[in-house]
Amino acid sequence: MWEYSEKVKQHFFDPKNAGAVVDANAVGDVGSLSCGDALRLTLKVNPESERIDEAGFQTFGCGSAIASSSALTELIKGLTLDEALKIDNQDIADFLDGLPPEKMHCSVMGQEALEAAVANYRGEEIVDDHEEGALICKCFAVDDIKVRETVRKHQLSSVEDVTNYTKAGGACSSCHEAIEHILEEELSALGQAFKPAPIAKRKAAANVVQIQDMQVETGESYAPKKKAKLSNLQRMKLVEKTLEGIRPTLQRDHGDVELIEIDGKHINVSLKGACTSCQLADDTLSGLQKALIDALGELVELHVLSEKQQHNLGGL
Repeated sequence: MWEYSEKVKQHFFDPKNAGAVVDANAVGDVGSLSCGDALRLTLKVNPESERIDEAGFQTFGCGSAIASSSALTELIKGLTLDEALKIDNQDIADFLDGLPPEKMHCSVMGQEALEAAVANYRGEEIVDDHEEGALICKCFAVDDIKVRETVRKHQLSSVEDVTNYTKAGGACSSCHEAIEHILEEELSALGQAFKPAPIAKRKAAANVVQIQDMQVETGESYAPKKKAKLSNLQRMKLVEKTLEGIRPTLQRDHGDVELIEIDGKHINVSLKGACTSCQLADDTLSGLQKALIDALGELVELHVLSEKQQHNLGGL
């Protein structure tokens, strides 16, 4: 059982600045519904002073995600953008008198949303400048470069730490050995020895993700199988074909999925019918994402768009 500080509880039960800021001139979106956490931070910035007059959040996630988002907005209101950018995830956790280690990724999400919002205000594009690495955690689409960067930045030393900060390894656990290998290399570079924790007993079906009556096989850890480079049209058709192959399974349970658009590595869909309220929606999305990664041979992220987002996308 996780223990939460009184301040975490306060910001969960009575979150501050919940909702979108009216007439916001900065928006930062991070996370993915397919991973179980998503955060939209909206800011109203004074153009003359670049001071944050208002901050609001909308989040999909656990109580710690709500508390961290609430804390972030309280921390940055009244600061200039440059001052706000000095706020990091540890500041958010400290403001809440600490977070359970398993929930530190919620504070990381807040920091990333802030960076995205400031970039949006300044008309900058946050470039994902890291090279796509080998996919380590298929469940949450985390590659080895993300794991290595997080290990170095936060001086992590265990698989559990990595899971707490990135969510990698937090589901089927089949990537734990790959994470241990990365930790061993990173700590060795610092002259430190990695001490693996006893490997938890894995579930009997740890290498198979069950999605309703559809099975998606997963390996111990792997990079997407290299495939011939596809044209944009070929890539789009392959995404459509993959989703079409899965739809009958969803339709039998009175649900459905519809492709909305493909934006680089981001594949945007909408869920229909029973899928919108199904308690297994996260598992379904995780399975869809795995199927697309397998089909394309590259790391992609699946995003579910709300009706409003679809409306805005269509420019209606």
